[in-house]
Amino acid sequence: MTKDSNDYQDALAEMSKENPDIEKVIFLLEKTSKEGDARATYALGTWYLYGKHLKKNISKAVKLFRQAAKNNEPNALYDMAVCYETANGVKKNLRLAMEHYIRASLCGDKQSIYEVGRCYFYGIGIEKNKRLAWIWLDHARKLGIQESQIEFPNDAAP
Repeated sequence: MTKDSNDYQDALAEMSKENPDIEKVIFLLEKTSKEGDARATYALGTWYLYGKHLKKNISKAVKLFRQAAKNNEPNALYDMAVCYETANGVKKNLRLAMEHYIRASLCGDKQSIYEVGRCYFYGIGIEKNKRLAWIWLDHARKLGIQESQIEFPNDAAP
């Protein structure tokens, strides 16, 4: 499966139309997901999570997020982290939330960089470590993540 699946691109093009054919988009996303495109799998998961274009189904959303996360889809990793942290569709597991935030950040999800710092700062799913928190939060701040407003004294910098 190539990353630039024509069916996935066709689904995106259809969704960008003023009046998209949602049934066509769902068909293309499902087809592409079955072919292994984690982006399509994630997109379907979000539609199930929020009940947009598909009937809301949290357990189906989580199943699709897990599938996409196995293929290191950054958004799916982030959303799985949130699910684990908030017990949305899964049993609350802060260690798994932290693990997914780290994986998402390593796969390019910028918001996850802040979340890793926040978890280190407050000891969410991992032992508190203000020094590591500062490194992650400072990096998030440099990337323009607006939520990274946890204040550190000047001597906290590495």
